[in-house]
Amino acid sequence: MSKILQTNSTAGVNGISVIHPQAHASGLQQVPQLVPAGPGGGGKAVAPSKQSKKSSPMDRNSDEYRQRRERNNMAVKKSRLKSKQKAQDTLQRVNQLKEENERLEAKIKLLTKELSVLKDLFLEHAHNLADNVQPISTDSTAMPPTPPMNASSTGQ
Repeated sequence: MSKILQTNSTAGVNGISVIHPQAHASGLQQVPQLVPAGPGGGGKAVAPSKQSKKSSPMDRNSDEYRQRRERNNMAVKKSRLKSKQKAQDTLQRVNQLKEENERLEAKIKLLTKELSVLKDLFLEHAHNLADNVQPISTDSTAMPPTPPMNASSTGQ
């Protein structure tokens, strides 16, 4: 029980061939395939449903035309407002980041000054300690200095 499948090929837009399969007596509906007409496949493939909606001349006085224009005008207005809001948000964010950058740069300057002061204090303290320390002799014959004796250590 094999069923025969026929295909009709029609020329589409931009050199695209559209193959429309038709199933005989099967009750199955198949989705049409888009196949490039040439080896280069130039252009975009257009679905058959979109091909039939090619711009047909509309009467400018018709209700459908007026409704489409009104919807389009509203969409354009909405898009422009959205774009304007996005630009304002971006500008606001830039200003916030500039202020934060200025605060951080001021903090860096303050911390750099504090580091410099603390470094100077440390070096001064280290220099004072080095002046108070007596050099240790490496001569093995030298005797270490004896501590002064007080009256309690002489046994009297």
